[in-house]
Amino acid sequence: MNPLNAILLFLAGTAAGFVNVNAGGGSFLTIPLLMLLGGLPATAANGTNRVAVLLQNIIAVRNFRRHGFRDIRQGFKLGASAMAGAVIGSIIVQDIPESTFRTILSVIMVLALVIVLRPGRKNSIEYCAEQLKHPVLQIFLFFLIGIYGGFIQAGTGYLIIFSLSILGGLSLVKTNSLKIIIIAAYLLPSLLVFIINGEVRWLPAIILAAGTSTGGWFGSTFAIKKGDKWIRVILAAAIVAMAAKMLGLF
Repeated sequence: MNPLNAILLFLAGTAAGFVNVNAGGGSFLTIPLLMLLGGLPATAANGTNRVAVLLQNIIAVRNFRRHGFRDIRQGFKLGASAMAGAVIGSIIVQDIPESTFRTILSVIMVLALVIVLRPGRKNSIEYCAEQLKHPVLQIFLFFLIGIYGGFIQAGTGYLIIFSLSILGGLSLVKTNSLKIIIIAAYLLPSLLVFIINGEVRWLPAIILAAGTSTGGWFGSTFAIKKGDKWIRVILAAAIVAMAAKMLGLF
């Protein structure tokens, strides 16, 4: 990888890390760029990208904890269910037909739009102590989300936002603080499967991880300081950009 491509990959990782922490979908940017700038095949890009997302979430978790979001227990409880699913998804991962991919992505985008368009609620800090609704259903849903995340990491954030915020009743800031714990948890066994199968390229992984970690730190700080209102703006922008991409506008 030449120096220019390395710089571009780092900058793309920074942008993706910021978007991932506040909304989701950053992997739809980084996976194609790993293929374009790093020369990786699709499966290797899928595996390599997970190193960056894992480190991005670890950095973001520490930043959320530093600002008082410390509900690690709840995050790992749901994360454990997702871990079981992620192992299955990572083992059976294979090429997804274009039509199936577009259908899955369209559903994710619609669910995310529901979050953006629903009536506003109070500022995020007041919702940090609220209890998650439908805990048994959530465990089952996160098992399924884990399968999807192990299969295709891209877009998992939208599913988690739907599960925790729409079904679970949590604020978006609280949702994001739990989301990054859950993703970090299930990525551990998922990444191990990709490493065992030789589908991780470490040089581009480290470069991308440096970018996503930087973006994750700034993204979590932004989420904490700006609250739900601005997370909605980021989320809406991410969805619009995703829809434009799917329609072939760029």
